[in-house]
Amino acid sequence: MSITRRQFGRQITAMSALSMAARFSPRALAQSAESASPQPVGYAIIGLGRIADHFMRGIQASPGSKVTALVSGHRDKAERIAAQYNVPKSSIYSYEEMDAMRSNKAVEAVYVALPNSMHAEYTIRSAKAGKHVLCEKPMAVSVAESKSMIDACNQANVKLMIAYRCHFEPTNLKAVKLIHDGEIGKVQSIQSAFGFDIGATEWRLNKKLAGGGPMMDVGIYCLNATRYLTGEEPSDLRAYATSDASDPRFKEVEENLVWNTKFPSGVVASCNTTYGANMGGYYRVYGSRGWIEASPAFNYDGLRLRAEYLGRDGKWVSLDEPNLEKDPIQFTRQADHFSACIRRNLTPKTPGEEGLRDMELIARLYNSAGITML
Repeated sequence: MSITRRQFGRQITAMSALSMAARFSPRALAQSAESASPQPVGYAIIGLGRIADHFMRGIQASPGSKVTALVSGHRDKAERIAAQYNVPKSSIYSYEEMDAMRSNKAVEAVYVALPNSMHAEYTIRSAKAGKHVLCEKPMAVSVAESKSMIDACNQANVKLMIAYRCHFEPTNLKAVKLIHDGEIGKVQSIQSAFGFDIGATEWRLNKKLAGGGPMMDVGIYCLNATRYLTGEEPSDLRAYATSDASDPRFKEVEENLVWNTKFPSGVVASCNTTYGANMGGYYRVYGSRGWIEASPAFNYDGLRLRAEYLGRDGKWVSLDEPNLEKDPIQFTRQADHFSACIRRNLTPKTPGEEGLRDMELIARLYNSAGITML
């Protein structure tokens, strides 16, 4: 049965809202700490940059996951890393040779840790090789690419999960639970920001690789947080972008992006992201009986939850809870969840549709700000 683009969008919105509520229900919160698969799932790491290092170190602490192959354009680097993780040299592949992984039974899944514009190609190639895919965010650089990734994984009957770490992280999960339990009353507004002063040689300044500026890198954390904190999808949004014309870093991508969103319940959110200043990632949620703040909210460790609200007994409640967990525990949880989904044939909590929804919203934000996507 064929459906129109508008009907498809409505279905995704409805499904996303339902799945968001389910993911952060008490049952889902309990499942987020579920034990890993008793039989480790073997992962091929595609791309050996900084984020891959965090993920591989996370896997080392995981009883349910292990590194079994590497894909890299630098053989010498790959061999050094292979020695660290006991990966045989026969399981090191170049990008051109990667499709040969199909016959490697030690590889059941891949972790795609490449620049944004390469996510679609290597997700689709991995799916065709019969491997489950855990792909870094943002899912891709366009809505069309995101849909093609979902289609390829569905056709190959493999699972696709987008690496939204915060959906498995205790500080964020507690903030969501407090909000959804009504502790701060009716939510009125959300403020969120995340940015940093980017170095001039970063690949993220190349639009063909990154697909965009800070919105595609750290701004997506703020956007996704407003969705999981409310359990809703934005009904309206507006965005504004600025760049310093004299700064050579921003010839291809935006320097700053600010946006406002309105949700069906009446909640309004104000967010901003930048590559021009250090802006610690945080969110603050205001309700009719108090507020909740996570700051930092999106880092690999050092997260902190604060809150003040009028309790049901009429007494004020104050929270100040630092999260003492250290990197790379968030990556361990993420891998354990995906491995458990593979072993138990479950749908990941952050499937391809979750990444697609963010890409659809980013496309609307860029259009509102007058930015052309790839």
